[in-house]
Amino acid sequence: MGKYLIAYTGGAQPDGMTDEARAEVMKAWEAWYGGLGAAVVDAGNPTGASKVVAPGGSVSDGGPGVTGYTIISADSLDAAAAACTTHPHLDAGGSITVYETFDVM
Repeated sequence: MGKYLIAYTGGAQPDGMTDEARAEVMKAWEAWYGGLGAAVVDAGNPTGASKVVAPGGSVSDGGPGVTGYTIISADSLDAAAAACTTHPHLDAGGSITVYETFDVM
């Protein structure tokens, strides 16, 4: 079993939703997580503002990019990607990129 980082980009943001719509979105996410069960290593969080640190140490404001993350375990990168095909983030107009991670220690 490997670990895979699921990076979310785009999608509708909950701050512009009604309470009812937000509750429906949360219900869909909870169902997706529930379907994965113990494969959820870190449910993750949404992300906010970002900074880019370049070689040499200069710092600038980051642009739109990753809007959140989750870490799951799966047998392969293909299996991890397949687990994301029914993710509710896609219904919100967002996209998902799945990255294989490697233990270094």
